[in-house]
Amino acid sequence: MRNNGIKSKRLIGLFLLGCLLSNYPIISLFNLKRLFLGFPLLHLYMFTIWAGMVFLIFWITRSPRHDSRVKSSARQDQSLP
Repeated sequence: MRNNGIKSKRLIGLFLLGCLLSNYPIISLFNLKRLFLGFPLLHLYMFTIWAGMVFLIFWITRSPRHDSRVKSSARQDQSLP
């Protein structure tokens, strides 16, 4: 149960980081008439922020390997006669 509280706090922090990175002062730094690898800099920045947020949400919400081992060993113990 304690793990859910930590996940919630991390997700709230990630939301606030996303709001900060996609707000006016930061976006204006990338709103230039320049291309990087053939893509407008602003579009590349927004796609990178989006992909980073998706990866971080996945990383925060995934269940740790230790919990899956504990659950699988508990299932094996229950199946024993």
